[in-house]
This record gives sequence, structure tokens and C-alpha cells, in this order.
Amino acid sequence: QRATAMAQEAFPLHFLVWNNQYLELDRELQKKEQDVERLDPRGRTPLELAVCLGHLESTRVLLRHSADPTHCNSQSWTILQEAVSTGDPELVQLVLQYRDFKRATERLAGIPELLSKLRQARDFYVEMKWEFTSWVPLVSKVCPSDVYRVWKSGSCLRVDTTLLGFEHMTWLKGRRSYIFKGGDDGAMVMEVDHEKQVVYTEPLVLSPRDAPSLLAAMQPSQENTAQRLTSPIVSTHLNTRNIAFERNKSGIWGWRSEKSEVVSGYEAKVYSATNVELVTRSRTEHLSDQDKSRSKGEHTHTHTHTHTHTHTHCASPHNPTAITAEEYFNPDFNLNGRDIGRPVELTSKVQRFKATLWLSEVHPLSLAEQVTPIIDLMAISNAHFAKLRDFITLRLPPGFPVKIEIPLFHVLNARVTFSNLCGCDEPVSSVTVHTPEGQSPPPFQCEVDPSVFEPPPDYTTLGPGRSEPMRDEDDNLLQFAIQQSLLDAGTESDQVRTRPVKTSFKQLRFGTSQVGKVCPSASLLRLCIPDIMGVYGGESWHSCLVKGHSLKS
Repeated sequence: QRATAMAQEAFPLHFLVWNNQYLELDRELQKKEQDVERLDPRGRTPLELAVCLGHLESTRVLLRHSADPTHCNSQSWTILQEAVSTGDPELVQLVLQYRDFKRATERLAGIPELLSKLRQARDFYVEMKWEFTSWVPLVSKVCPSDVYRVWKSGSCLRVDTTLLGFEHMTWLKGRRSYIFKGGDDGAMVMEVDHEKQVVYTEPLVLSPRDAPSLLAAMQPSQENTAQRLTSPIVSTHLNTRNIAFERNKSGIWGWRSEKSEVVSGYEAKVYSATNVELVTRSRTEHLSDQDKSRSKGEHTHTHTHTHTHTHTHCASPHNPTAITAEEYFNPDFNLNGRDIGRPVELTSKVQRFKATLWLSEVHPLSLAEQVTPIIDLMAISNAHFAKLRDFITLRLPPGFPVKIEIPLFHVLNARVTFSNLCGCDEPVSSVTVHTPEGQSPPPFQCEVDPSVFEPPPDYTTLGPGRSEPMRDEDDNLLQFAIQQSLLDAGTESDQVRTRPVKTSFKQLRFGTSQVGKVCPSASLLRLCIPDIMGVYGGESWHSCLVKGHSLKS
């Protein structure tokens, strides 16, 4: 009795969640006296506790009161991943809906601030070539490449791309421009489909009256939920804790020297980043035997840990070892490996990689002032840009990274090359180079034609909203990576191909999540660049990476 009273006093929200007293929980939260993100003695927030116990009603109440659905726990699992572990489709749909709603609102709030930062940087034009490579022959045949063309002038930004995304084991091709225009009174984003000659225009503002409509539009499809519940829960993170940079050598033994190469016209020193580990963990406790057999195959260099315990009296599926509240909330009580939730079935894989960087100390672009704000802007909804951003913000050797090669999965690498700065390699009609007298290229500065940031006048301009289902491309790409990683084991066939996009804006706009559900004034969930390699789900992706947490599915 005394222990229960102490637990109730110390952790009032958690205690109400434990007993699923959701009506009292709602009343307590309305007082706004308790920290909804406080951790209990086992390291869980009230929302995570509700999800792990399978308490749908308490979960709904906490989410309505702004509990964070993007939280990473101490084991680097997300709230959504813990919901999938329960096997409850209604719980998964609820958490997924609020997670996507939080993503959308954070992106809407973040883009104007990034555009304001861009205003301070010098104007320029640059091309970023992305090449996806693999050491697996069947995968390397279907790895795409694309060139992002970037114009920056003041607080205006335009990015052109042709590789739009990934859906149903297919690379989506098309011609899109994403135009961002910042100003003192807010920001505007335009999505231009050059094939259909259509422009979607949307102010980046979310008023309080629009929030319910946006939340309703985030309702995930049953197909999306079913896919999660029949696939492993995968967490991938790049461990750079022990990373070291060293100069590459060239020449033969006895005559070796530090390696340098010319990249895009600039002398660059070549470095290798060693001790880079890609850690992939997979949970399967929620899968049926049939689903487990379908997902098997990654057995090389793999360590499997299955945590099971003998079930005792009064056990439930979400508390299989019948832990009492007194035991759970007592920080001095040793649970001896017992825990709430389903017994975890965990498979982990650690692979060591070398990342390669080509750094030029004479390149005129400033990484911090000019390029990083743009990569930050792209990384808001694009996980491979987010990984690039988190890598280049490490303590790199001096110089601008004119080329960089980093691992994305255990079978996929990305090679990014910056080229044609201000049109110095190939002239660009919309860019005028100004070279001060007495200087030779590389150019000192350039001027971008303002017409670049306006759509063609003969295109049809539309407002927000469309009636096409929104894809969760992050998870499609993760499933692709998992499937392709089995190729070397001979368990899957090569199913990936490239085709043109037949539907417009399907992967970029958030006007709907199901056909006919239109959000009237918030039509850009993806907001900017499509998630070509958007594997980790994006929910506070970069914050989890910086903390050493997982890049989630």
C-alpha cells in the first residue's frame, strides 16, 4: 500500500497509465501541472509506457495532450516501433497518425527559419550529383543517379531533380522543380511538374484552425499499417563515435605520398574516414511464423538475441512476467531482466565501412554559410540528405567536401559530387558570373536571374490539396534495402526497375493520406525534396543520430 502510494505521488501520469485510468489521466493533463515527457524509473515516458502496455485509450489521451510521438527511448527504439511490437493495428494507426502530424507541423515551422538564414549567404548556383552504388552485383545494376541543380538568391531557393522517389520496388522518374521564396511576412513553396505543366503553390503557414484538418489528413491507410505489422522492425544507425580521418596514400612502396585529385576543377586532398560502423537491428516478436520465414536470410555476421522468460500467474500479452506496479516504479527493485511488453526477439548486425572525402581548401563555397543551410532545408524531409548533413557536420579536416562517399545501408552507398559552381564548367543561361578584374576563375560571385524563381507563365497554377494517397516512402525504401540485402543469400529475386511517374505529386504533397481526404491549407508534407533514399522515417531523424540513437523505420 505504501509503495503504491509513493509511486502514485512520484509518477502520477505513469501510474494512471499503468492502470489505464484514461478519464482521470485526461483530467490530470488538463491541469497542465505535470511534465508529459518525464521518464519513469525504467526510462519510459507516459506515452511509451501506455504503448508498451497496449493501453489504446491512455495513448489517445496522451497524444491529444501533445505527448511526443517521435521520442526515442534509451534503447534507440521509437514510440511507433514499440507500437508495432504490440501487434495492435489500431494502436499503430493512432501513433503513426500523430507522428506524421508532428512531422508536418515541425517542417512547416522550420522552413521559413532556414530561408531566413539563407538570405545572409552569398548567391550561387551549384550542381550536386548523387550516385547510388553497391558492391552487390544485382543491386548495382539498378542503382540510380541524379543531378540536383540548385539556384540560390537572397532568401529564394530552387532545386530541380528528375529522380523523384521509390514505390512498389520501382524508382520513380520525372521532372520537378521545388521553389522556396522567403520574405518578412512568411514563406512560400511551389512544386512545379514540368511534364504536366502544373504548379502547386502553398504558403508555409499553419493556423490553429487548420490543425484538425491536417491531423485528419494524416490518417494512415490500412495497407500501410498491415505492411508494418508483417515486416520486421528495423533500426539502423551510423556509429561515428570512434571515427578517424586520415590522408590516403598513392604510389608504390617506398615512394608513397599523400594523395590529391582534381575534382570539378579544384585540387582536393583525399581522406578516408575509418571506424565507421553501420549498426542494423531487427525485431520480429510481432511477426507470425510465416512472416518470420519470409524475412529470413540475413544470417552472415549476425548475432541473434531472443529475450524470453517463464510466464507467471496473472500474466498478460503486454506484461508477460506479471510485473507489479510496486516493482516497476521502485528504482531499487531489480527486475532481473524482466520487462513489460512482448519478449523482444532481436537480431543485430554490425558492419564496418570506410567513408571517403575529397576536401578542397581553395573551393570558393562556404560549407557552413552557403551549403549547410540548403542541406538542412533538404534534410527536413529527405533522409539521405539528412545523413549527408550529419556526416559533414562532424569535425572534418579543413576544406570544402567537393566529393564525399558515405554508406547508406549494408549494400548501398551514396557518392555526392559538387560541380559546375556558378556555371563555370558548363554555362547556365540563368546565371551570370562576375569575376573581379585581375582574378581568374574560380568565380568570385555570380548573379542569378530572378525569373528562375517564377514558374513558366503558361503553366496551370493550382492551390493546395489533391486527391491522391500519400505514400510512406521511407518505409518502402527500407523494405527495398532489406530485400536487396538478401540477394547475396539467394533468397530473393531482382525485382527493382525504373519507370516514369504516371501520377503527379504522389510522394511529395500532404493534401491527403487517403483518397478524398483533403487537407485544405497544408499541402506539402514532404515540403521540398523527395525521399529518394528516405529510409529512416524522418521523425526527428537528425536528433536521434546526433544522440547516437537509431535512424528509424
